[in-house]
Amino acid sequence: MNRVICGVDVSKGWLDAYIRPSGTFERFSNDAAGIGALAALCRAENVELVVMEASGGYERTAFLLLWEMGIACALANPRHVRRFAEAMGFLEKTDRIDAAVIAHYAEAKRLSALPPPKAEQIRLSALMTRLSQVTNDLTVQRQRRSAARDQQSVASLNEVIALLVRQSRSLEGEIASMIDDDPLWACLNRAFRSVKGVADRTVARLMAELPEIGRISNKAIAKLAGLAPIANDSGKRAGHRPVRGGRSGPRAILFLVGAIAARHDPHLAAFQQRLQSQGKPKMVVRIALARKLLVILNAKARDARREFEYAT
Repeated sequence: MNRVICGVDVSKGWLDAYIRPSGTFERFSNDAAGIGALAALCRAENVELVVMEASGGYERTAFLLLWEMGIACALANPRHVRRFAEAMGFLEKTDRIDAAVIAHYAEAKRLSALPPPKAEQIRLSALMTRLSQVTNDLTVQRQRRSAARDQQSVASLNEVIALLVRQSRSLEGEIASMIDDDPLWACLNRAFRSVKGVADRTVARLMAELPEIGRISNKAIAKLAGLAPIANDSGKRAGHRPVRGGRSGPRAILFLVGAIAARHDPHLAAFQQRLQSQGKPKMVVRIALARKLLVILNAKARDARREFEYAT
């Protein structure tokens, strides 16, 4: 028997809901009142799951409030939904069509409810996002200062840089305090830091953007980070296996830390040397090192979680 699923197309101002299989469609404002009305409709229609796309943060309030109201929710990848729509022949794009396609995709994919993260996890992710923004802004301002010739422009840039440096240090301190104050995170922090080369930013990035680490298999964690090779075979042809998708933040920092860790860890160094001696391209070596490091960290996180659960 098919489930009753509500697909919600999210925008800044509106929530367009389509309930499958009844075909009910309604539009609500993307605020507390509108979300409450959407929850009432879902109860009246006996909706089992509300599915919305990850829409750059516009879906966050609806997702969290619906869970608080006892409505199970899940998130769908927008690119996957769009390709599903095209495969089903929906070349048109309207809010009603998008909401209906989301519901159809959720049914075909058999999506399950995704419980919301804890408040501490949300705050840590927000702080890490802001720290990344400040770091990127610092890079841009320093580049501008190096190219500036006018003394007044340099002085102005120095003021902005000083402000960004203060914000960066403040954010780093808040993140470190959050990790130290949480017993499980403190345990994971010690486990990660046992690998030379892994420092504050790497630990915070993994905890904020890859909270599944230590809870799922090595293959699954590599896929989440976009470090798992994708099969590309057909008949007798064995094609090049690229990596694609995944979470860009953890992947980017693992690229950097993988090379650093290989300087200190003899096993990683031997692994890198073996790949290089086989004539593997530099990018292939970087990806393989990052994946190897992630597997090591995943194993350490798994052991740390078990020790923590046993101790508590």
